[in-house]
Amino acid sequence: MENASLSTVTEFIFIGFPQLHEGGFLYFFPLLFIYIFIVTGNLMIFFAVRIDIRLHNPMYNFISFFSFLEMWYATATIPKMLSNLISKQKTISFIGCLLQMYFFHSLGNTEGVLLTVMAIDRYIAICSPLHYPTIMTPRLCAQLSAGSCVFGFLILLPEIVWISTLPFCGPNQIYQVFCDFSPLLSLACTDASVILVQDVIHALAILTTVLIISLSYIRIIIVISGIPSVEGRKKAFSTCSAHIAVFLLFFGSVGLMYLRFSATYTLFWDTAIALTFSVLAPFFNPIIYSLRNKDMKEAIKKLLCSQKVFTISER
Repeated sequence: MENASLSTVTEFIFIGFPQLHEGGFLYFFPLLFIYIFIVTGNLMIFFAVRIDIRLHNPMYNFISFFSFLEMWYATATIPKMLSNLISKQKTISFIGCLLQMYFFHSLGNTEGVLLTVMAIDRYIAICSPLHYPTIMTPRLCAQLSAGSCVFGFLILLPEIVWISTLPFCGPNQIYQVFCDFSPLLSLACTDASVILVQDVIHALAILTTVLIISLSYIRIIIVISGIPSVEGRKKAFSTCSAHIAVFLLFFGSVGLMYLRFSATYTLFWDTAIALTFSVLAPFFNPIIYSLRNKDMKEAIKKLLCSQKVFTISER
């Protein structure tokens, strides 16, 4: 009977959303616009790279795959956020919470690994340009992209399965706008030390990734600064400046959220930080890659023009 009473929580209530009388609809439309922009913007980058043969190289293939991941990364949380903004019952089932957490963090892990691959790709291209074509072959690029995806989705599976076995018998209010590890584990009727262990594991993974990427870009900047011509330096730096911007935005917000350990924020700042890496990071990704890159802008224009021609011919 005791074990039966422990598994009484079947759904969770999100506390981080405003009520309808507090202006829930006012938040709904900006978030809906952002989500539509994320999906269309990242899809445009994905298809622009696939269509334009000039962009069929490792760097742009990684960018297109990253954009594809960003679209699904945002989809893991934003549609449920939109639903909660206009719904009186801001709830999610226990299974739904686990699935949201699994897909959101699995896609995030995949993006983290892919950003590491992209940093190493730029390192080889700039620091060993003569060996680059023989090292970064199309076959290796496909293997690295697939490997980052497999790793990202498998590494989190044991943790999600473990959380699904924990008893949830007390309060069911999640002080966040989507399901996340710490808010969910704080509701489990178990030893609170598991939260600290989980935080340490996540922190080590984040710091290891950040260290590898940082060392790659530091070495790249040193090599670029040694290029004698100003034009050569500008051209070399332009190929990795967008990657650095995305890296800082993604891991900066992730670090604020998951490298704080026992530090606590108010509900407002918790929500603001969560929205930064779940909403704003995917929002700025297509802007950064399209505005900072001349070839990408031309490919997107070509894609849009081909769509217009196709529409006119259909008529």
